[in-house]
Amino acid sequence: MSVQEPGTYAKNTWCPGCGNFSILNSIKAVLESIREEGTPLDNVVLVSGIGCHAKIVDYVNVNSFYSIHGRATPVVEGIKLADPKLKVIGFAGDGDAYGEGLEHLIFAAKRNIDITMIIHDNRVYGLTTGQCAPTSPMGFKGRSTPRGSLEMPINPLELMLSAGATFIARGFSHGIEHLKKIFKEAVNHKGFALLDILQVCATFYNMYEYYDKRVYELKDHNPADYSEALKKIREWDYHNDAPIGLGVFYKKDAPAFDEGFKFSGKEVDVNSNIDKVLSDAV
Repeated sequence: MSVQEPGTYAKNTWCPGCGNFSILNSIKAVLESIREEGTPLDNVVLVSGIGCHAKIVDYVNVNSFYSIHGRATPVVEGIKLADPKLKVIGFAGDGDAYGEGLEHLIFAAKRNIDITMIIHDNRVYGLTTGQCAPTSPMGFKGRSTPRGSLEMPINPLELMLSAGATFIARGFSHGIEHLKKIFKEAVNHKGFALLDILQVCATFYNMYEYYDKRVYELKDHNPADYSEALKKIREWDYHNDAPIGLGVFYKKDAPAFDEGFKFSGKEVDVNSNIDKVLSDAV
């Protein structure tokens, strides 16, 4: 089966110009690529949280799980531990992952569990029509802060670095080829991978022009150097006007949490287990 064909039944309802389209097309291309390299798509599971981003699992023809707000990360971890051979990729919004679900993200990074988390960071609560989010800049005017936010945003990359993440990258939804590159590298990374994607919400916080003038791809950067990574990560704090680096900021090899689990090696009779769950539920 190809990830491109057949398509899913779901009608795409994202707004015209939404940055989610770039993430969708990029991840589909990456999944197709790893399929061609020998990983069956039955061994891939996508998980989403709640928000506009979450619809992405409706549009990709692989196994998926729609979790609840703030809880995408523990679901991704649970699926990985239940079946370590799976590639499990989580999608979450900035409010989803950096707000309500932040503690889950921190502990997943601390454990270095072998999962990939892709954060659709539009810096606003888009589905609920424009409230201030964890990475909104100070002064942001939205429905929850009509006079302007009084808080500085968090820098999620600095937070993930301090938590122990072994792969940290940033992308921008106005650059599909670059997204494909960092997605592929993250999915192949053995350990916890965090990708913060500046995914523009064209309706409630249209930052295309702002980002287009400031983003650049990291060059001559050594992602294995912690101090250099921290310096680059702090170049832009999600508030002040500064150049915005894109690419892999930090990467290192370290034992993954899931490698420490003793897997019985026994084949699981999935159908029998599902039948039992359904029978018990009646």
